[in-house]
Formats: sequence, C-alpha cells, structure tokens
Amino acid sequence: MGLFSTISYILKHPLNHKAKASAIWRFVAWQINVRINPYPIIYSFTERSNLIIARGMTGATGNLYCGLHELDDMGFLLHFLREEDLFVDIGANIGSYTVLAAAHVGADVIAIEPVPDTFKKLKANISVNSIHKKVNPLNIALGSVKGEVSFTTDLDTVNHVATQQDRNTQLVPIDLLDELLIDSDKKPSLIKVDVEGFELEVVKGGLKTLDNKQVKALIMELNGSGKRYGISESEIVDILESKGFKSYSYDCKLRVLSEVSKVGYLNTIFIRDFEFVNQRIQSANSFTVLESSM
Repeated sequence: MGLFSTISYILKHPLNHKAKASAIWRFVAWQINVRINPYPIIYSFTERSNLIIARGMTGATGNLYCGLHELDDMGFLLHFLREEDLFVDIGANIGSYTVLAAAHVGADVIAIEPVPDTFKKLKANISVNSIHKKVNPLNIALGSVKGEVSFTTDLDTVNHVATQQDRNTQLVPIDLLDELLIDSDKKPSLIKVDVEGFELEVVKGGLKTLDNKQVKALIMELNGSGKRYGISESEIVDILESKGFKSYSYDCKLRVLSEVSKVGYLNTIFIRDFEFVNQRIQSANSFTVLESSM
C-alpha cells in the first residue's frame, strides 16, 4: 500500500472519523520512530492485551494507526467469544486475532501460521501477553490433503500457498482441520480463515468439523484471491450454506448483524444459529480502543 493509499485508509477508518488529527499524528510518529529506533515496540492493543509492532508489519501497524485494523471483524470476535470457547485462527500471521481472543477475552485458541519467520512473531506476541496456557500455536498450513506444501515467505500479510510464478518459497507441513481436532474434547465456537485464496481447500479439510453444531460462526476472507488456484468462491459459499451457515456483515459500533446476499472483497462472517450468536453479541461486555467504547 502506497503512502497516499495508507493515509486515505487511516482517515476513512471508522475509529478515526472524529479524530483525524490524532490518527495522522500516530502515523507520523510511527514513521519517525522506525527511522530512529530499530527495535520493536509493545503497543497497548486493548485494555487487556498488547501487540508487538515493528517496521514492515502491515497488519500490526494498521492496528496502531486505527485501533483495530479490521474493526467489524475483530469487534465481532470480541463481542461473540466467551472465556469457555475455543477459537481456531487459521492464517494467524503475527497473532492479532489470537491475542484478542486469548488475552482480552480469555478464550482458548489454536493458532495456525505456516511461515516460520512470521510464526516466531506470533510466539513473541503470545509471550508478551503471557497466554501460553491459552494458545496452542502450530507452524503448519491447513488444506484438504496431508503432506507438504510450498509457501511464499516474503509477502508479509499476503503470504500464500505458492504457485509456479512465486519466488522465495519454503516447504511447510500441511494438515487437515478435521485431523487437527479429531482428538480434541473441545470444538471451536468460532473459526477465522485468512489464507489468501486457499480457503476452499481449508473448508474441504474441515467438513466434519463444520458439521458440528458447536461451530457457530466463521470469519473468512473472500476477496477473489482464489483465482490464483482456479477456485470460485461460490463453491465455498455453497458448502457453508449446505452446513446451515448464512452470510452476514457486522456493525461493531451498533452491534448489528445484517444478512448479505453477495460476498467478496472484504471478510465475510458466516453464522449458524443466528439467535444464539446475536444474544451473545447483545449481552457482551464493552471493550475500549482508542478511547472509543463498543
């Protein structure tokens, strides 16, 4: 993202609408900081969680600029999850969602991150929040076939299962979600899937898991990236609808879920048992980010 695109994104973010000067100051201060300080900082993410941020961490710096980089999706997680839940974070990256779930909410987490260098940053965020007992981090990929897969390593938040056009790749183990959870006494209440176009393969490897009615919701990135693998996202939607899930958007500030007929570009929240999910959202404790309570 270029300079002007970044500034435009910051100014348009819902948490910055009424405090644009403060938002720009955070951006400028961070740019000065990374030029004079080569070391990461520990950022106060929410009132109960911290995040390690260093130069080049696109998603993490988005949280610094905007409070919650993906406000409505992160807000949905914070409003929906409870301490007794299991959250599966597939494509955890440095752990923004994992930290919110385990450090802020107190839920158990399985965090999947295949890129070794990124996995180290995920483990550092687990350590700085002292959530080792809550989080099981796994340095693997997930798909529909067990074995090994080639993965890009130098694309930050958009690392993905490599194609023939990709360079700077590394072999990583790949497993199935169903295999991962086969012996687990606890099934996830919420699953996040952010795997840059490989979502269909993850879903195919988790069909038994998705049959379990304890899985109430998924947060899934469907932005057209599946084209690199010849995947149509309508296949994913069809599978999830056959399991009883419907597509929703979420307004974090108003705590309103709205059913949507078209998915794409942004993350989509898939919900089964709307009444259960909505009741949780309405009864959830508020959280505070950038002095905004939601």
